Amino acid sequence: MGPTQKPNVCRQLSRRALGFFSRDAGVVQRTNLGILRALVCQESTKFKNVWTTHSKSPIAYERGRIYFDNYRCCVSSVASEPRKLYEMPKCSKSEKIEDALLWECPVGEILPNPSDYKSSLIALTAHNWLFRISATTGKVLEKIYLASYCKFRYLSWDTPQEVIAVKSAQNKCSALARQAGIQQPVLLYLAVFHVLPFSLIGILEINKKIFGNVTDATLSHGILIVMYSSGLVRLYSFQAIIEQFMQQKLDLGCACRWGGTAGTVGEAPFGIPCNIKITDSPPLLFEVSSLENAFQIGGHPWHYIITPNKKKQKGVFHICALKDNSLAKNGIQEMECCSLESDWIYFHPDASGRIIHVGPNQVKVLKLNEVEDNSAQYQISEDFVILANREKNKNENLFTVTASGRVVKKNVNLLDDDPEQETFKIVDYEDELDLLSVVAVTQIDAEGKAHLDFHCNEYGTLLKSIPLVESWDVTYSHEVYFDRDLVLHIEQKPSRVFSCYVYQMVCDPGEEETTNRSCEKE
Repeated sequence: MGPTQKPNVCRQLSRRALGFFSRDAGVVQRTNLGILRALVCQESTKFKNVWTTHSKSPIAYERGRIYFDNYRCCVSSVASEPRKLYEMPKCSKSEKIEDALLWECPVGEILPNPSDYKSSLIALTAHNWLFRISATTGKVLEKIYLASYCKFRYLSWDTPQEVIAVKSAQNKCSALARQAGIQQPVLLYLAVFHVLPFSLIGILEINKKIFGNVTDATLSHGILIVMYSSGLVRLYSFQAIIEQFMQQKLDLGCACRWGGTAGTVGEAPFGIPCNIKITDSPPLLFEVSSLENAFQIGGHPWHYIITPNKKKQKGVFHICALKDNSLAKNGIQEMECCSLESDWIYFHPDASGRIIHVGPNQVKVLKLNEVEDNSAQYQISEDFVILANREKNKNENLFTVTASGRVVKKNVNLLDDDPEQETFKIVDYEDELDLLSVVAVTQIDAEGKAHLDFHCNEYGTLLKSIPLVESWDVTYSHEVYFDRDLVLHIEQKPSRVFSCYVYQMVCDPGEEETTNRSCEKE
């Protein structure tokens, strides 16, 4: 395939003004994002560090908003310089927000209140309240008291933007209880809600009698996933569990009598009773054993990725068909690298069914294809590879001179993630601009330097490279976000010191574009 024609921004803006795309609103949005992508990737565009701040509490980022002080303070990163949107009143440690999810209005649904059409923050507090907070003002719009019989700690999407799961901390049996022969019957709880308007699906208990020694459990796309210390992963239908084991349907805000106590569902102190109690083994959908419970499902048709459940197999990935557990042709992926940090693999978030395999010096994008002579079997092949910019023959021969004057040659093999060589640390996908973003780090003298590269998601071509001005210490924890015209770097230093560096796109009209880079297959 030859190179694609570089989009002309002026022509696209003129066509938009004349209403060429008025019959399809989606075309207008895609055209706008195409214009933005062209501006982001052109040679004269720079990303300028416009703001840097530090905090003693974790910093979070979500869709143009930066959150500080356990989500109490919100700063907008959309303006030319970040500005404070709101700051909620100070609260005690027992009332702080422990976890949060950003909810954005779904298209095509009729909602009861005008405020429901604006983005909200679904927040879980330390004292078991679930809040819906306006993402622009910080006002609490709705609140639900969960329960007093356990400590809820984690929020996640079961179905993105539709169903949330609130998971409790795991109940662990103390040493004294174990010595006394006392077993902890309930290991953890999962509270499940539809969002906007809030409606309760139910609270499920994961108990030891039915599931055994569970290390973790979660919900994803209507599937209950249960994990064990042995590496075993089991999948169950949550809908089938509801139909079989729900004791009573509960509605938020309605009066209820449960276990001799009366109250209003979702209000303190009554809260929400646990109304889904499994008394028999539910139908098993699927089970597999994998090292460290690493298990992913994706691809077209459905495949899954595991690591064989042996320590010596760490870094070896098997890609198998979900329907019959058969190994795909070339389905054993192992990156031949010698490094301190292991490589990682995951299904591409662009819904293309591809797979991204990241090592210290290369990023492989793999695809699933039908085997030519057997349409029932699929094979793994390389779509493209992104290589780190490294000196060839870096494993040099070093020479030393002995006291007698004899020259001795030493052959030194460096690690693939040696800090003095360019090493990949983070790979992400910007879905609106259809770009892969790759963070590469090189140790220069006493400090590390990082740059963020934008690659064409279709062919892997390098389109843009942005240097980060701050030093990068590989021993710290790092997060890097690329969101349209914004780059944000969050760093966690020792003693819980967090730093946030914000970069924004700046077009310099004084610079001529000297090199045209188009998204083309190399």
